[in-house]
Amino acid sequence: MSRVRLGDVAKEHKETCKGDKSDYPIVGLEHLEPECITLSQWSESTDNTFSKVFRKGHVLFGRRRAYLKKAAVAPFDGICSGDITVIEAIPGRIIPELLPFVIQNDALFDFAVGRSAGSLSPRVKWEHLKNYEFELPASEGEQRKLADVLWSIEQTRKSYNSLLRATDELVKSQFIELFGQVNSSFFPVKKLKECATIKHGFAFKGEYFSYNDNRIVLVTPGNFKIGGGFQENECRFYSGTYPDEYVLAPGSLIVTMTDLSKEADTLGYAAIIPENSSRVYLHNQRIGLVELSSELSKSFVFHYMRTDEYRRRIVATATGSTVHHTSPNRILDSDIMVPPLSLQMTFEKFAQQLDKSKFTIQNLGSSL
Repeated sequence: MSRVRLGDVAKEHKETCKGDKSDYPIVGLEHLEPECITLSQWSESTDNTFSKVFRKGHVLFGRRRAYLKKAAVAPFDGICSGDITVIEAIPGRIIPELLPFVIQNDALFDFAVGRSAGSLSPRVKWEHLKNYEFELPASEGEQRKLADVLWSIEQTRKSYNSLLRATDELVKSQFIELFGQVNSSFFPVKKLKECATIKHGFAFKGEYFSYNDNRIVLVTPGNFKIGGGFQENECRFYSGTYPDEYVLAPGSLIVTMTDLSKEADTLGYAAIIPENSSRVYLHNQRIGLVELSSELSKSFVFHYMRTDEYRRRIVATATGSTVHHTSPNRILDSDIMVPPLSLQMTFEKFAQQLDKSKFTIQNLGSSL
């Protein structure tokens, strides 16, 4: 083993696309999954301002908010956001197969966070990142053996992730089996405002935001997964004064009224605050707390808001050319079918059981 700097074995790849982008897949920061070394999401749309080119085998490092731990190896040539640093191995210094594991690790992310600049959206530069030091096997043969072991572990982790996706599909199938298509006439249809209200968040002052203070966690649009659901990785913290009325109890149903970006479609999706979540607060008017009448269950509404028909209706109400927005009134004006509560609860018990299975699978995967 020898101790090296990242800049000794890798370099930033600087290539710009100045012509037609139609042959390139597009990768935004939102497509990089936290703590995941393989890329599973991208966009085929060319309606963007991205111009940074990456090549198959390069590592895409999310330089904005490095604490999110976003870095993945590219499985193809493409174009990415300016908030992604493209890193390539230097031939003869490190094998390309090992480089992704050097970058996707807690020690490097801690190093990057410590050297990030900016208060609301901190970014780290390659000039600082290249000074990260780590132990590296000296010979190519030793590097290859280590890479083989690490990729074998990664393949097992991917198998667990496939199981997680299969459970999500099973829930969607059960929803359709019990309730039919959203636009069917099986059940009464009401306006959501007849059986729910949406409460705005509080406009917390930006100068009190931080990313390393765990006293108060603010829920922002970044906490919504594409496709619905809650992720804690995007949380921001707050050190100013705050009103207790905006605290979110575990199990609260929330909805986002904005997209993360032009490429990240989160508009109108719902999330449920996990039961084991930290003390969290509803931040600003881009997110609303959904309070339901006794006619609707949280689990039913959450999954209803993931259906294609609902998505089409909400997107049709959106305003904004770059990032789409809607409002509580537009969401409340949307139709929702109201099945018998007993049937909703049958579905909720089914979904909860699969959530327990997902929790077990996630724990197994994280133990690797």
